[in-house]
Amino acid sequence: MKNAIVSVVGQDKVGIIAAVSALLARHQVNILDIRQTVMQDYFTMMMQVDLSAISCSLQDLKDVLSRLGGEMGLVIGVYDEGLFNAMHRI
Repeated sequence: MKNAIVSVVGQDKVGIIAAVSALLARHQVNILDIRQTVMQDYFTMMMQVDLSAISCSLQDLKDVLSRLGGEMGLVIGVYDEGLFNAMHRI
């Protein structure tokens, strides 16, 4: 199993979780864990996802998530879980 971290940040609005989750499901990406909060008017979400059955390349997934983010006024990032963990140990 290969895991990644998906981060989503932006102005809070209806449908963010639904849109991101639906896009991941279309590409056979399973959500393992999800945390979200709204701080003042800003929505933040971190998802741990399983990429072992992904139906496209990782770069293609990053591209479609980036496009979705642009359409919704969000910043969406995808990070290798090992790299993400290493970055946050420093």
